[in-house]
Amino acid sequence: MANHPSALKRARQNEVRRVRNKSYKTRVKKAVKDVRAAIAANAVEEARENFKKAVSIIQKTASKGVIHKNQAARRISRLARGINRLSGSQG
Repeated sequence: MANHPSALKRARQNEVRRVRNKSYKTRVKKAVKDVRAAIAANAVEEARENFKKAVSIIQKTASKGVIHKNQAARRISRLARGINRLSGSQG
């Protein structure tokens, strides 16, 4: 355990940030899961609505530095690709 006052403060800050980042990551996982579930159920409209929400959550998480911007772009791209495949097979 840290002994220096500055090291103790750094440990406290790290713990607060860890908990906050964990909640952001959990929100991203839930949003992605909702989109994938809608795609699996062939529900195009539901998938699109969930996709809009997911994109917002993913971009916000990336803007805060919790996930890398390229990881955010990759996740959004893969979800969009899934919806486009679904839309193509429907129409």
